[in-house]
Amino acid sequence: MNAQLQPTGSAYFIARDLQQPESHTLSVIVDNEPGVLARVIGLFSGRGYNIESLTVSETEHQSHLSRITIVTRGTAHVLDQIRHQLERIVPVHRVVDLSVRATELGQERPLERELALVKVVGTGENRVEALRLAEAFRASVIDANTEHFIFEITGKVSKIEQFITIMRPLGLIEICRTGVAAMNRGPEGM
Repeated sequence: MNAQLQPTGSAYFIARDLQQPESHTLSVIVDNEPGVLARVIGLFSGRGYNIESLTVSETEHQSHLSRITIVTRGTAHVLDQIRHQLERIVPVHRVVDLSVRATELGQERPLERELALVKVVGTGENRVEALRLAEAFRASVIDANTEHFIFEITGKVSKIEQFITIMRPLGLIEICRTGVAAMNRGPEGM
């Protein structure tokens, strides 16, 4: 057996695919009831698919519906499999690959935002520099004392990553991230 096609515990080895894996954002509307999230996550873990980001919240209180936003990575074939398998789970009402839908509608990639809390400890020049850079990134100081700052920053994942990278040498000690919230542009709903 070819070394590239050896089982790895992941579904990504199954077929030789010359396509490069891409990151896609899936939006899943589900009933807001116990066990639904576990079933969705079980689908991913049972087949060896990776989740890069996951957010869940009730979006329609009257209808008891929640929206799960999943960022995952794979080839077109793997992403298609994920979408079809999600659609088969009973409490799932709708699955939309926001990345594909935007392309079909001739739009840019979906709007994606994330919120992060970033704790930086430092004194002297590092403290002044952390505050200056936070201002440049439009990060808000939500807690501070003479030893630390906690910044709140919202934006694209790349902006959050860049902010974290810049804060590391200045005394970053803790990060808490929400995961991606996403929505397609334009007048159409999901």
